Amino acid sequence: MKSLRLASILAALVALGAVAAPVASAGPADRADRALKREVSRLLTMPNGPPGVAITVQRGKRRIFLDGGRAVVGTRRRIRSTDHMRLASTAKAFSGAVALRLVERGQLRLSDTIGQRVPSLPSAWRNVTLRQLLNHTSGVPNYTEAPETQARLQTNPRGFVAPQDILDGVTDEPLLFPPGLRYRYSNSDNIVVGLMAQAATGRSYTRLLGRLVLGPLGLRNTSLPSGFRLPRPFVHGYDIEPGRSPEDISTALSMSFVWAAGGIQSTPAELHRFMRAYGGSALLGRRVRRQQRRFVRGSSQPPGPGRIDAGLALFRYRMNCGTVYGHTGNFPGYTQFAGVSRGGTRSTAVSVNVQSSPDAGDPAVFRRLRRVYGLAACAELARH
Repeated sequence: MKSLRLASILAALVALGAVAAPVASAGPADRADRALKREVSRLLTMPNGPPGVAITVQRGKRRIFLDGGRAVVGTRRRIRSTDHMRLASTAKAFSGAVALRLVERGQLRLSDTIGQRVPSLPSAWRNVTLRQLLNHTSGVPNYTEAPETQARLQTNPRGFVAPQDILDGVTDEPLLFPPGLRYRYSNSDNIVVGLMAQAATGRSYTRLLGRLVLGPLGLRNTSLPSGFRLPRPFVHGYDIEPGRSPEDISTALSMSFVWAAGGIQSTPAELHRFMRAYGGSALLGRRVRRQQRRFVRGSSQPPGPGRIDAGLALFRYRMNCGTVYGHTGNFPGYTQFAGVSRGGTRSTAVSVNVQSSPDAGDPAVFRRLRRVYGLAACAELARH
């Protein structure tokens, strides 16, 4: 990878397939599906648009999978529901699931502070609570914006970073504001959540993830790597710049750099299954779900559809057609969105193989992608 191309990627860190089952009527669900397919077709034909897209929409027991474009540029292969990919910041919902399951078990409390659980972190952060980390009201500075982090990635993008060293670039920094005062999305928050989970149990975050989330949900193709490789077959992720050929950056960066904040790899099918459980009612009990859904005004990164509020590692997206709960994420080569209805019976997951956000890639592409998010969410909520 050319150094200038890599620098631009690091700076960015701060034709449709067939429906799986035939549609029998021209009711609201049919119209919603058609509107979604039209918008995806427009997205795929945009200059600087994603090479490929995969969308799952489920209404009750009826599920459709839409695949368009290419999983690998220069081939005819489409994205399959079992292909591996980077989950980007939707992985924050997984670290939230680990923490909240520990809360259910009494091994963590939402009122536990950084000072109590991880006293090795800066004393200036000591009063920040687990709740404030999970809803991004902590004030902990974002380590991915630190010059030291950027320099480390520039010199050794595939190198291993130990979890306790990820925050080195901001450990000399004070809080950005008093804890709980306001909302500010920070990748540091979920790194600290992972460290608190480890400290509370004496087990690694990877082991906790497997025992508390992946195992119970049967997510056998979901994992947290410490290196840069992806299991085959995988959706190739690309950097797209005007006037240049797409560059494959699928394995350009080590996942140890993002760890509990974005390092998970999975498949479209398993991302969808996880969000149905975490955003619905299958993974957490009623008492903890009530805490999970205490919302403050905020925004996911990148923004999802509609008006956005932040809960505990879960966002609420309110649209004219209804409300879904989920998470978004973007990372070099990949952008994700998954959302579920309140009861978990209706859901969607959208994956594209290019990074797209208001600050990464073509802004016009992201605006259309965000419309796709909204149409996918409305399709899941549509009545037959």
